[in-house]
Amino acid sequence: MEKKVYERPHIIKLDAGMPGKFGMRAETPAMTHVFGVAVKKLVEKHGSPLFVISEESIRQSYRKAHKAFSTRYPNVQFAWSYKTNYLSAICNIFHSEGSWAEVVSGFEYNKAIANNVDPKKIIFNGPGKSDDELLTAANNGSLIHIDHLDELYQLIDIAEKATQRPRVAIRVNMDTGIYPQWDRFGFNYENGQAWDAINKIMHSGKLDLMGLHTHIGTFIMTASAYGIAATKLADLAMGLQQKFNHTIKYIDLGGGFASKNTLKGSYLPGSDISPSFDEYAEAISSALLNSSLKPDSLPLLILETGRALVDSAAFLISTVIANKRLSNGKRATIVDAGVNIMFTSFWYQHQISPAQGASQYREDTVLYGPLCMNIDCLRESVNLPILNKGDQVVIHNVGAYNMTQWMQFITLRPNIVLVDSAGEVQLIREAENMDSIQHHEKMPDKLVINHP
Repeated sequence: MEKKVYERPHIIKLDAGMPGKFGMRAETPAMTHVFGVAVKKLVEKHGSPLFVISEESIRQSYRKAHKAFSTRYPNVQFAWSYKTNYLSAICNIFHSEGSWAEVVSGFEYNKAIANNVDPKKIIFNGPGKSDDELLTAANNGSLIHIDHLDELYQLIDIAEKATQRPRVAIRVNMDTGIYPQWDRFGFNYENGQAWDAINKIMHSGKLDLMGLHTHIGTFIMTASAYGIAATKLADLAMGLQQKFNHTIKYIDLGGGFASKNTLKGSYLPGSDISPSFDEYAEAISSALLNSSLKPDSLPLLILETGRALVDSAAFLISTVIANKRLSNGKRATIVDAGVNIMFTSFWYQHQISPAQGASQYREDTVLYGPLCMNIDCLRESVNLPILNKGDQVVIHNVGAYNMTQWMQFITLRPNIVLVDSAGEVQLIREAENMDSIQHHEKMPDKLVINHP
């Protein structure tokens, strides 16, 4: 019989606190497997920290979202948001499900092209498109969403040398009752900027106005705000029809749907209060169907959902480096994953699970990363059992933005693996090494140090 690990005796005041709305404080059970694969096995082969993504989870989320909208509205198209997670393997899972590509830079545009996406099924958003990028997108027949007047005039000029008329939409910002209102991007609805841009496009005679687009914000917890946005875009579409006898091909409601993560400062967990795909779909489809849009020419509804489709499809495995007591007596645990690869730690209260069995004793713990920076804190307080050096923890719902906003800072970025639909583990991004980091550096000859 295996000898049990010694644990020092301890006496602690039993302080469970007052019962909350949902009863007493719940304990997080050990999570020894992720997506059916043993954590220990993954760490042994691919190291720690390690991102683990599930192909099947992504496909199920996409199909659930698509069904929610397609059962309520007759013509729906999703476009995968590359900035959310632009690992090519992840993008191509979405594309294989029928998703277009939504990009916000020339880099992302070229990545979509390299992923063999039909250029006509690429939506080019963003405020910083260069002349060359706009010309390429125009020649390819991609959908270009105009962000500001300078870009509109830029495109009118580029249209003179393009091989085909640029296919465009305008991005519209508006008051939907969400605070703060996102008005940095696009043309404002309430003060007439959007209608002014539409008039300039139509009178120029050089651009094909295909659609109207909005993106009202991020992690929107109120589905009704999308209904307001859809109503206002439908109003612009009707004005366009009445004045110019021009029917737009699509209305793009952008993204911003909340995932099931819990925002910092939230009283209730995100899994309980984030709207479902059905709630978002009901608000949007009802607004469009109840508008004055003609039933025989309803526009294609485009959705650029990112976070809500991929957040729950990934875990981050991390290993305990050390434990210590802070000056206030609070327990601190240091793990090998820092905020440089877990950017969402700054706004989420990520669920943390131990990856092995532990004693019943639990303690509120500060979870730090390995960086020599005071801000490197994954959780300010999380109730965990005693974790020993070499133990693993599993950080939940990390699929959105962490693998695009991460930084090589102090530590190198780790491996990423995909558990495919057959349950096989595939390496989809290799960990960085010294060569990959220094590849682009150049050393002046006079600074080379030669040892005697």
